[in-house]
Amino acid sequence: MNVDQTVTTFLDFYRERGHLLVDEHSLVPPPGDPVLFTTSGMHPLTPYLSGRPHPRGPRLVNRQRCLRTTDLDEVGDDTHLTVFQMLGSWSLGSYSGVQSLVWGYELMRDGFRIGSDRLHVTVHEQDVESLRTWERIGVPVELTEDENWWSNGPTGPCGPDSEIFVWTPDTPPEGTPTTDPRWTEVWNHVMMRYLRHEDGRLEPVEPERIDTGMGLERMLTVLQGTRSVFDTDVFRPWSLTGLWPLDEPSQRVVTDHLRSSVVVIGDGVRPSPNGRGYVLRRLIRRVLTRLWRVDPDRTLGDLPTTPLMSTIDQFGQRTDVERVRDVLLNEEDRFRELVKRGRPVVSRRRSRGPLTDDDLRYLHDTYGLPRELVVDLLEERV
Repeated sequence: MNVDQTVTTFLDFYRERGHLLVDEHSLVPPPGDPVLFTTSGMHPLTPYLSGRPHPRGPRLVNRQRCLRTTDLDEVGDDTHLTVFQMLGSWSLGSYSGVQSLVWGYELMRDGFRIGSDRLHVTVHEQDVESLRTWERIGVPVELTEDENWWSNGPTGPCGPDSEIFVWTPDTPPEGTPTTDPRWTEVWNHVMMRYLRHEDGRLEPVEPERIDTGMGLERMLTVLQGTRSVFDTDVFRPWSLTGLWPLDEPSQRVVTDHLRSSVVVIGDGVRPSPNGRGYVLRRLIRRVLTRLWRVDPDRTLGDLPTTPLMSTIDQFGQRTDVERVRDVLLNEEDRFRELVKRGRPVVSRRRSRGPLTDDDLRYLHDTYGLPRELVVDLLEERV
């Protein structure tokens, strides 16, 4: 399945079961929301998962773009991305966790054609209801503790979850999801059966709310039989090997950060010294650090139109290629000037000996030179 077929299969499955499509939200939450970016498909629905009626009813489905900075240093492996898409379904008290798991299995089997012999699930050790459901279906279960308990912060909705894993090699399955990394997690079903209060007390919620989330790019690695998310059709327009020859880890980081930057810019964010703008600035500068480490004359102005346009189209954003390119190039000019000014500063500090953590903090606080810039770009050239 290509990306469009995968999305359609998911959305149609739930719409046939009475779920109504809700609009995709921007990465930028509305005023008053304390988070920097939308980090999960359920985040825009938090008030409704906490009990408020949704104007579209109790059964919902959508595709939502998300951004997570907590995984930034893991980007470059086979599964992690900064900006990714989440396919989600929700029951606001309309049906039970048992029904959610049964439908989840049916979609994996009938919609995505993945047999139960390639599936394994994890379940919280106290979630007897989910355990019995999977045993009845015939999918192997691994019981865990904290790994299968979901919460949206220290207070609020929470409860056990059940994660669905797929065996991706061509060999017979081995081990369990916690003992063999070849089991790929693709879908999580959360049963929000409790409300946690500030004193830690858990108050049962009836009827329970259900939140499921499937990482689209990760699911595509399974459906398309690729080694990593970067080998799926989502990233085909971002094949930049001929433009900037880099080792594979650097190529992946550059691809992810540029694609993420396009989406963030498309949602109205501009580089700045703090907040959302700083996240965008950091993404762009991490790209340039990787490029200039090999060749200081490389420029984002060499980026072809195709990857920029395909990303704007994929995320349905109201911007254009030239506006995105202008933001990227303006930030490149600022960063190039920072590098120019930073070299003599780093050279003076280096004359006293190897740079220490105190030196790196001083260079950042006084001159605005990020640690990764000093370590990866400036120090080796002074």
